[in-house]
Formats: sequence, structure tokens, C-alpha cells
Amino acid sequence: MLIDAIQAARTDGTHAIIINPAAYTHTSVAILDALNAFEGKVIEVHISNVHQREAFRQHSYVSLRANGVIAGLGTQGYQAALDAILRAAEQ
Repeated sequence: MLIDAIQAARTDGTHAIIINPAAYTHTSVAILDALNAFEGKVIEVHISNVHQREAFRQHSYVSLRANGVIAGLGTQGYQAALDAILRAAEQ
């Protein structure tokens, strides 16, 4: 379903994606492939600081495509991501 939403964003006029891939962060090449096909901005958000967690959680396939990564700001990270996308759209 997540991949379907990313693929739909390619054709429905979506200009940016804010994504918290959760456990898919370090396991899903399919999400990376879908994001690579999307031409807009991608901001990866994690509520916790993944760099303070287990080593395997510190690798992100999504980061290979993301224009920016926000981690450890709690749910405020989503607002920070939206602010960044809106600022980029103004330029």
C-alpha cells in the first residue's frame, strides 16, 4: 500500500513526499525503487534518533533518495519537514 501511494504520487500532481518508513527504513529496497521513480522532493522523518538505536537501524535505504532527513525531534519532525518543503517551493 505504501509503494502504491508513492507510485500514485508520480502522476497525481504531488510535489513532495514526507515519509516515515519505520521498519521499512532498513529493509525495503522496493520503497527505495518507488521513491527513485518520484521526481519531487523527499523528506525522511524519524520520531526517534535512529543513531542512538541498534546498528542495523542506522542504515536507511530511503536516505539514499531523500533530499533531507530529520530524526529525533519527535512528532515535531513532521512540521519541520513540511516547513522545509514549503520553503523550497517558495524559491
